[in-house]
Amino acid sequence: MATVSRKLWSRTADGTPIYKYTLTNASGASAVVSNIGAAIVSINVPDRNGKLGDVVIGYGKAESYFADGPCAGKCPGRYANRIAGGRLTIAGKEYKLPINNGPNHLHGGPEGFQNKVWESRKRKGGVEFKYVSADGEMGYPGNLVVVARYDWSEDNELRLTFTARTDATTVVNLTNHSYFNLNCKGSGLGQWLTLNAEEYLPTDATLIPTGVLEPVHGTPMDFRKPKTLARDIKKDFPALNYGKGYDACWAVKGYIPGQLQEAAELWSKRSGRVLTVTTTQPGIQVYTGNYLEGCPVGKRGRIYHDYDAVALECQHFPDSPNNKDFPGTVLKPGKVFREAIIFAFSVR
Repeated sequence: MATVSRKLWSRTADGTPIYKYTLTNASGASAVVSNIGAAIVSINVPDRNGKLGDVVIGYGKAESYFADGPCAGKCPGRYANRIAGGRLTIAGKEYKLPINNGPNHLHGGPEGFQNKVWESRKRKGGVEFKYVSADGEMGYPGNLVVVARYDWSEDNELRLTFTARTDATTVVNLTNHSYFNLNCKGSGLGQWLTLNAEEYLPTDATLIPTGVLEPVHGTPMDFRKPKTLARDIKKDFPALNYGKGYDACWAVKGYIPGQLQEAAELWSKRSGRVLTVTTTQPGIQVYTGNYLEGCPVGKRGRIYHDYDAVALECQHFPDSPNNKDFPGTVLKPGKVFREAIIFAFSVR
Protein backbone atom coordinates (compact mmCIF):
# COMPACT_ATOMS: atom_id res chain seq x y z
CA MET A 1 0.00 0.00 0.00
CA ALA A 2 1.29 3.45 -0.91
CA THR A 3 2.51 5.87 1.73
CA VAL A 4 0.90 9.31 1.49
CA SER A 5 2.55 12.60 2.46
CA ARG A 6 1.10 16.09 2.28
CA LYS A 7 2.90 19.38 1.63
CA LEU A 8 1.57 22.93 1.61
CA TRP A 9 2.24 24.15 -1.95
CA SER A 10 0.73 27.64 -1.91
CA ARG A 11 -2.30 29.66 -0.82
CA THR A 12 -4.98 31.46 -2.79
CA ALA A 13 -5.52 35.21 -2.39
CA ASP A 14 -8.09 34.53 0.35
CA GLY A 15 -5.70 32.21 2.21
CA THR A 16 -7.15 28.85 1.12
CA PRO A 17 -4.33 26.26 1.30
CA ILE A 18 -3.24 24.46 -1.85
CA TYR A 19 -1.69 21.07 -1.12
CA LYS A 20 0.43 18.55 -2.94
CA TYR A 21 -0.01 14.91 -1.93
CA THR A 22 2.69 12.40 -2.84
CA LEU A 23 1.70 8.73 -3.04
CA THR A 24 4.77 6.47 -3.05
CA ASN A 25 4.91 2.69 -3.31
CA ALA A 26 7.61 0.30 -2.07
CA SER A 27 9.54 0.49 -5.36
CA GLY A 28 9.82 4.30 -5.10
CA ALA A 29 7.46 5.02 -7.98
CA SER A 30 5.05 7.82 -7.12
CA ALA A 31 2.05 9.91 -8.10
CA VAL A 32 1.63 13.52 -7.01
CA VAL A 33 -1.87 15.01 -6.86
CA SER A 34 -3.23 18.38 -5.76
CA ASN A 35 -6.49 19.86 -4.56
CA ILE A 36 -6.48 22.40 -7.43
CA GLY A 37 -9.03 20.80 -9.71
CA ALA A 38 -8.26 17.38 -8.15
CA ALA A 39 -5.21 17.39 -10.42
CA ILE A 40 -2.54 14.84 -11.24
CA VAL A 41 0.67 16.90 -11.02
CA SER A 42 3.31 14.18 -11.59
CA ILE A 43 3.57 10.44 -12.18
CA ASN A 44 7.07 9.06 -11.69
CA VAL A 45 7.49 5.56 -13.11
CA PRO A 46 10.48 3.51 -14.34
CA ASP A 47 11.60 3.03 -17.92
CA ARG A 48 12.85 -0.35 -19.16
CA ASN A 49 16.19 0.31 -17.42
CA GLY A 50 14.52 1.07 -14.11
CA LYS A 51 15.12 4.83 -14.29
CA LEU A 52 12.26 6.87 -12.85
CA GLY A 53 10.79 9.68 -14.97
CA ASP A 54 7.80 12.03 -14.80
CA VAL A 55 5.38 11.08 -17.59
CA VAL A 56 2.75 13.85 -17.27
CA ILE A 57 3.04 17.52 -18.10
CA GLY A 58 2.31 20.13 -15.46
CA TYR A 59 3.53 23.39 -13.98
CA GLY A 60 6.09 24.46 -11.43
CA LYS A 61 3.82 26.98 -9.69
CA ALA A 62 0.47 26.11 -8.13
CA GLU A 63 -1.03 29.37 -9.44
CA SER A 64 -0.36 28.29 -13.03
CA TYR A 65 -3.06 25.61 -12.72
CA PHE A 66 -5.84 28.20 -12.47
CA ALA A 67 -7.53 28.90 -15.83
CA ASP A 68 -4.73 27.33 -17.89
CA GLY A 69 -5.68 26.63 -21.50
CA PRO A 70 -4.62 22.96 -21.54
CA CYS A 71 -6.51 22.04 -18.30
CA ALA A 72 -3.37 20.05 -17.47
CA GLY A 73 -3.92 17.06 -15.19
CA LYS A 74 -7.18 18.35 -13.74
CA CYS A 75 -10.73 17.02 -13.43
CA PRO A 76 -13.10 19.30 -15.37
CA GLY A 77 -16.83 19.49 -14.66
CA ARG A 78 -19.73 19.70 -14.11
CA TYR A 79 -19.74 18.50 -17.71
CA ALA A 80 -16.40 17.58 -19.27
CA ASN A 81 -16.03 18.31 -22.99
CA ARG A 82 -18.49 20.33 -25.08
CA ILE A 83 -22.19 21.17 -24.96
CA ALA A 84 -23.50 22.71 -28.18
CA GLY A 85 -24.35 26.39 -27.93
CA GLY A 86 -24.25 26.16 -24.14
CA ARG A 87 -27.85 24.93 -24.14
CA LEU A 88 -29.44 21.82 -22.72
CA THR A 89 -32.86 20.72 -21.57
CA ILE A 90 -33.32 18.84 -18.31
CA ALA A 91 -36.76 17.56 -17.24
CA GLY A 92 -38.41 19.81 -19.84
CA LYS A 93 -36.64 23.00 -18.78
CA GLU A 94 -33.95 24.69 -20.89
CA TYR A 95 -30.74 25.85 -19.24
CA LYS A 96 -28.19 28.28 -20.66
CA LEU A 97 -24.53 27.72 -19.83
CA PRO A 98 -21.54 30.06 -20.36
CA ILE A 99 -19.96 29.98 -23.82
CA ASN A 100 -16.18 29.58 -23.53
CA ASN A 101 -15.06 27.60 -26.60
CA GLY A 102 -16.06 29.13 -29.92
CA PRO A 103 -19.88 28.94 -29.91
CA ASN A 104 -19.93 26.16 -27.29
CA HIS A 105 -19.68 25.43 -23.57
CA LEU A 106 -16.51 23.49 -22.64
CA HIS A 107 -15.48 21.65 -19.45
CA GLY A 108 -18.18 23.18 -17.27
CA GLY A 109 -17.38 26.76 -18.24
CA PRO A 110 -14.68 29.26 -17.18
CA GLU A 111 -15.35 28.53 -13.50
CA GLY A 112 -15.54 24.76 -13.92
CA PHE A 113 -14.38 22.23 -11.33
CA GLN A 114 -10.86 22.33 -12.80
CA ASN A 115 -10.42 25.90 -11.54
CA LYS A 116 -11.67 25.26 -8.01
CA VAL A 117 -9.76 24.34 -4.86
CA TRP A 118 -11.33 21.11 -3.61
CA GLU A 119 -11.50 19.88 -0.03
CA SER A 120 -8.94 17.14 0.52
CA ARG A 121 -7.87 14.46 2.97
CA LYS A 122 -5.48 11.56 3.17
CA ARG A 123 -7.08 8.13 3.05
CA LYS A 124 -5.54 4.70 3.55
CA GLY A 125 -3.18 4.34 0.56
CA GLY A 126 -4.77 7.26 -1.27
CA VAL A 127 -6.21 10.77 -1.33
CA GLU A 128 -9.81 11.93 -1.49
CA PHE A 129 -10.93 15.26 -2.98
CA LYS A 130 -14.42 16.69 -2.51
CA TYR A 131 -16.15 19.58 -4.25
CA VAL A 132 -19.65 20.93 -3.63
CA SER A 133 -21.06 22.63 -6.72
CA ALA A 134 -23.94 24.94 -5.77
CA ASP A 135 -27.29 24.97 -7.55
CA GLY A 136 -26.98 27.40 -10.46
CA GLU A 137 -23.17 27.36 -10.59
CA MET A 138 -22.17 27.86 -14.24
CA GLY A 139 -25.87 27.55 -15.07
CA TYR A 140 -26.37 23.94 -13.95
CA PRO A 141 -29.30 22.91 -11.73
CA GLY A 142 -28.96 21.11 -8.41
CA ASN A 143 -26.46 21.10 -5.57
CA LEU A 144 -23.91 18.48 -6.64
CA VAL A 145 -21.44 16.82 -4.27
CA VAL A 146 -18.50 15.25 -6.11
CA VAL A 147 -15.76 13.04 -4.67
CA ALA A 148 -12.63 12.10 -6.64
CA ARG A 149 -10.43 9.48 -5.01
CA TYR A 150 -6.91 8.51 -6.10
CA ASP A 151 -5.20 5.27 -5.08
CA TRP A 152 -1.63 4.28 -6.06
CA SER A 153 -0.77 0.57 -6.08
CA GLU A 154 2.43 -1.44 -5.65
CA ASP A 155 2.07 -2.32 -9.36
CA ASN A 156 2.18 1.34 -10.48
CA GLU A 157 -1.54 1.65 -11.09
CA LEU A 158 -3.20 4.99 -10.42
CA ARG A 159 -6.90 4.40 -9.84
CA LEU A 160 -9.31 7.34 -10.00
CA THR A 161 -12.88 6.81 -8.83
CA PHE A 162 -15.60 9.44 -9.10
CA THR A 163 -18.85 9.55 -7.16
CA ALA A 164 -21.47 12.29 -7.28
CA ARG A 165 -24.86 12.99 -5.71
CA THR A 166 -27.40 15.72 -6.45
CA ASP A 167 -30.53 17.16 -4.84
CA ALA A 168 -32.13 18.07 -8.20
CA THR A 169 -32.06 16.44 -11.62
CA THR A 170 -28.90 17.52 -13.44
CA VAL A 171 -26.23 16.27 -15.88
CA VAL A 172 -22.74 15.06 -14.97
CA ASN A 173 -19.69 14.07 -17.03
CA LEU A 174 -16.34 13.75 -15.25
CA THR A 175 -12.88 12.84 -16.52
CA ASN A 176 -9.21 13.45 -15.86
CA HIS A 177 -7.32 15.66 -18.32
CA SER A 178 -3.71 14.52 -17.87
CA TYR A 179 -1.32 14.70 -20.81
CA PHE A 180 1.16 11.84 -21.17
CA ASN A 181 4.64 11.70 -22.65
CA LEU A 182 6.22 8.34 -21.81
CA ASN A 183 9.63 9.69 -22.89
CA CYS A 184 9.30 12.55 -20.35
CA LYS A 185 10.47 15.13 -22.92
CA GLY A 186 10.29 16.09 -26.58
CA SER A 187 7.34 15.55 -28.92
CA GLY A 188 4.59 13.16 -27.87
CA LEU A 189 3.75 12.16 -31.44
CA GLY A 190 6.28 9.32 -31.59
CA GLN A 191 4.25 7.35 -29.03
CA TRP A 192 2.36 4.28 -30.23
CA LEU A 193 -1.38 4.28 -29.49
CA THR A 194 -3.87 1.42 -29.59
CA LEU A 195 -7.59 2.04 -29.00
CA ASN A 196 -10.22 -0.53 -28.15
CA ALA A 197 -12.63 1.20 -30.51
CA GLU A 198 -14.25 0.34 -33.83
CA GLU A 199 -16.22 3.59 -34.06
CA TYR A 200 -15.57 7.27 -33.47
CA LEU A 201 -17.80 10.34 -33.22
CA PRO A 202 -17.63 12.63 -36.29
CA THR A 203 -18.21 16.29 -35.45
CA ASP A 204 -18.95 19.63 -37.03
CA ALA A 205 -16.17 22.22 -37.35
CA THR A 206 -16.71 23.32 -33.72
CA LEU A 207 -16.16 19.72 -32.46
CA ILE A 208 -19.82 19.03 -31.63
CA PRO A 209 -20.77 15.42 -32.55
CA THR A 210 -23.18 14.95 -35.45
CA GLY A 211 -24.96 12.29 -33.40
CA VAL A 212 -23.94 9.38 -35.63
CA LEU A 213 -21.06 6.98 -34.90
CA GLU A 214 -18.85 6.08 -37.86
CA PRO A 215 -16.55 3.07 -38.32
CA VAL A 216 -12.82 3.81 -38.01
CA HIS A 217 -11.98 1.32 -40.77
CA GLY A 218 -10.18 2.96 -43.68
CA THR A 219 -9.74 6.30 -41.91
CA PRO A 220 -6.92 8.02 -39.97
CA MET A 221 -9.08 7.38 -36.88
CA ASP A 222 -8.24 3.66 -36.94
CA PHE A 223 -6.09 2.76 -33.92
CA ARG A 224 -7.27 -0.84 -33.59
CA LYS A 225 -3.68 -1.87 -34.27
CA PRO A 226 -0.78 0.07 -32.73
CA LYS A 227 0.47 3.06 -34.71
CA THR A 228 2.32 6.24 -33.85
CA LEU A 229 0.26 9.37 -33.28
CA ALA A 230 2.40 11.02 -35.96
CA ARG A 231 1.59 8.54 -38.72
CA ASP A 232 -1.72 9.93 -39.95
CA ILE A 233 -2.01 13.23 -38.07
CA LYS A 234 -1.36 15.36 -41.15
CA LYS A 235 -3.86 13.50 -43.37
CA ASP A 236 -6.55 15.58 -45.08
CA PHE A 237 -9.52 14.40 -43.01
CA PRO A 238 -12.30 16.45 -41.37
CA ALA A 239 -11.64 15.30 -37.78
CA LEU A 240 -7.96 16.20 -38.15
CA ASN A 241 -8.50 19.46 -40.02
CA TYR A 242 -10.95 20.84 -37.44
CA GLY A 243 -8.58 20.59 -34.50
CA LYS A 244 -5.08 20.80 -36.06
CA GLY A 245 -4.58 17.17 -35.05
CA TYR A 246 -6.47 14.58 -33.05
CA ASP A 247 -9.19 15.97 -30.77
CA ALA A 248 -11.99 13.45 -31.05
CA CYS A 249 -13.99 10.92 -29.07
CA TRP A 250 -13.99 7.17 -29.73
CA ALA A 251 -16.65 4.72 -28.50
CA VAL A 252 -15.11 2.06 -26.25
CA LYS A 253 -15.85 -1.38 -27.70
CA GLY A 254 -17.89 -3.64 -25.42
CA TYR A 255 -19.05 -0.82 -23.14
CA ILE A 256 -21.33 -2.01 -20.33
CA PRO A 257 -22.30 0.57 -17.67
CA GLY A 258 -20.30 0.04 -14.47
CA GLN A 259 -17.95 -2.55 -15.97
CA LEU A 260 -14.23 -1.91 -16.40
CA GLN A 261 -13.08 -2.18 -20.00
CA GLU A 262 -9.69 -1.52 -21.54
CA ALA A 263 -9.88 1.69 -23.58
CA ALA A 264 -6.33 2.46 -24.70
CA GLU A 265 -2.69 1.49 -24.62
CA LEU A 266 0.12 4.01 -25.09
CA TRP A 267 3.69 2.78 -25.62
CA SER A 268 7.06 4.40 -26.06
CA LYS A 269 9.49 2.38 -28.12
CA ARG A 270 12.33 4.54 -26.80
CA SER A 271 11.70 4.33 -23.04
CA GLY A 272 9.83 1.03 -23.01
CA ARG A 273 7.12 2.51 -20.81
CA VAL A 274 3.56 1.30 -21.39
CA LEU A 275 0.38 3.01 -20.18
CA THR A 276 -2.80 0.92 -20.18
CA VAL A 277 -6.01 2.87 -19.61
CA THR A 278 -9.06 1.03 -18.28
CA THR A 279 -12.43 2.63 -17.56
CA THR A 280 -16.13 2.18 -16.85
CA GLN A 281 -16.94 5.07 -19.20
CA PRO A 282 -18.31 4.72 -22.77
CA GLY A 283 -15.90 7.04 -24.57
CA ILE A 284 -12.29 8.20 -24.74
CA GLN A 285 -11.32 11.61 -26.07
CA VAL A 286 -7.83 11.62 -27.57
CA TYR A 287 -6.25 15.07 -27.76
CA THR A 288 -2.72 15.38 -29.12
CA GLY A 289 -1.96 18.67 -27.34
CA ASN A 290 -2.51 20.67 -30.52
CA TYR A 291 -2.51 24.01 -28.69
CA LEU A 292 0.01 23.63 -25.85
CA GLU A 293 2.16 26.51 -27.15
CA GLY A 294 2.00 29.54 -24.88
CA CYS A 295 0.71 27.69 -21.82
CA PRO A 296 2.29 28.34 -18.38
CA VAL A 297 5.92 27.40 -17.75
CA GLY A 298 6.23 23.74 -16.86
CA LYS A 299 7.96 21.84 -14.10
CA ARG A 300 11.71 22.53 -13.86
CA GLY A 301 11.24 25.54 -16.17
CA ARG A 302 10.25 23.51 -19.20
CA ILE A 303 8.50 25.32 -22.06
CA TYR A 304 5.78 23.19 -23.66
CA HIS A 305 5.15 23.11 -27.39
CA ASP A 306 2.24 21.85 -29.48
CA TYR A 307 2.07 18.03 -29.57
CA ASP A 308 4.45 17.54 -26.62
CA ALA A 309 2.02 15.10 -24.94
CA VAL A 310 -1.32 13.37 -25.48
CA ALA A 311 -4.45 13.50 -23.32
CA LEU A 312 -6.48 10.30 -22.99
CA GLU A 313 -9.77 11.42 -21.42
CA CYS A 314 -12.18 8.64 -20.45
CA GLN A 315 -15.66 10.14 -20.32
CA HIS A 316 -19.22 10.14 -21.61
CA PHE A 317 -19.69 11.46 -25.12
CA PRO A 318 -19.55 15.21 -25.84
CA ASP A 319 -22.95 16.93 -26.04
CA SER A 320 -24.75 13.82 -24.74
CA PRO A 321 -27.57 15.89 -23.13
CA ASN A 322 -28.57 16.94 -26.66
CA ASN A 323 -28.31 13.44 -28.19
CA LYS A 324 -30.93 10.96 -27.00
CA ASP A 325 -29.09 8.07 -28.68
CA PHE A 326 -25.89 8.60 -26.64
CA PRO A 327 -25.40 6.94 -23.22
CA GLY A 328 -27.24 9.09 -20.69
CA THR A 329 -25.58 11.65 -18.42
CA VAL A 330 -28.62 12.64 -16.35
CA LEU A 331 -28.26 12.24 -12.57
CA LYS A 332 -31.36 12.28 -10.39
CA PRO A 333 -31.75 12.75 -6.64
CA GLY A 334 -31.32 9.48 -4.77
CA LYS A 335 -29.04 8.05 -7.47
CA VAL A 336 -25.23 7.93 -7.34
CA PHE A 337 -22.93 8.73 -10.26
CA ARG A 338 -20.05 6.22 -10.17
CA GLU A 339 -17.23 5.95 -12.71
CA ALA A 340 -13.62 4.76 -12.63
CA ILE A 341 -10.43 5.28 -14.63
CA ILE A 342 -7.23 3.27 -14.10
CA PHE A 343 -3.86 4.39 -15.45
CA ALA A 344 -1.60 1.33 -15.24
CA PHE A 345 2.13 1.65 -16.01
CA SER A 346 4.49 -1.12 -17.03
CA VAL A 347 7.49 -1.67 -19.33
CA ARG A 348 8.05 -3.64 -22.51
